[in-house]
Amino acid sequence: MSTGPWTDEENDLIVADYFAMLADDIAARRYSKAAHRRALLPLLNARSEGAVEFKHQNISAVLKGLGEDWILGYKPAFNFQVTLVDAVARWLALNPAWLGRRPAARPATGLADAAPIWVGPPPTLSNQPPPQELEQMLHIARKFDVAGRDERNRALGRAGEKRVLAHEGASLRMAGRDDLARKVRWVSEEDGDGAGYDIASFAPDGRPRLIEVKTTNGWERTPFHITRNELAVAEERRAHWCLMRLYHFSREPRAFELRPPLDSHVSLTATSFQASFH
Repeated sequence: MSTGPWTDEENDLIVADYFAMLADDIAARRYSKAAHRRALLPLLNARSEGAVEFKHQNISAVLKGLGEDWILGYKPAFNFQVTLVDAVARWLALNPAWLGRRPAARPATGLADAAPIWVGPPPTLSNQPPPQELEQMLHIARKFDVAGRDERNRALGRAGEKRVLAHEGASLRMAGRDDLARKVRWVSEEDGDGAGYDIASFAPDGRPRLIEVKTTNGWERTPFHITRNELAVAEERRAHWCLMRLYHFSREPRAFELRPPLDSHVSLTATSFQASFH
């Protein structure tokens, strides 16, 4: 059995096969990991089944760093070779429809019938230390501008905002505030993106909730972009403004909320500058 480094050709083969399984996994279609593995082994350089299984776990880790879905049955395994990251990037470049895909279809229910989203503590307040692999994950996210990719994916962003709109209405109705639920507004859809928040909602006691929605298909620590205007509104209206972060969106959305000051939760890094003539 070969124990040497995987070649680019081998990496491309196993990455393509992984994405074929992942597509079935997300769509809840039945597939056999063993059958995929048996079909793949003759194409590789005398790799063992264990080596193939571990490489699948490495691919899960790369996809986690890229803020993407991964096969839940292949727990991410880290300290992978950079050449594997390059192979995943090659596959995504050759298959742009994957990143541009629309979120998975949900059961056809009206907004009034949608169930609230599970909302938990932010990663910074969950009493769990960041994983040891966090720096490797963040390095990949920065290199491939995962935050910028999610920000440019308008279908993803709009779907997240629509889901939060339904969540807010359902939560208020459950609290016996149908009157407030009827007043919840999708501000970014009705008025445009300049308000500094996407959803105008209410707490059950009637206090305003100004919600900026950030959505990713990735895990809860996937970086995100926030604009100067959103930060300004967060400071000006900090008693009412919050950021709702949706993650694992293409499977089953989960969320947490961040409240100002945001720099108590996240590191804010300037990524562009305005150039003015002297």
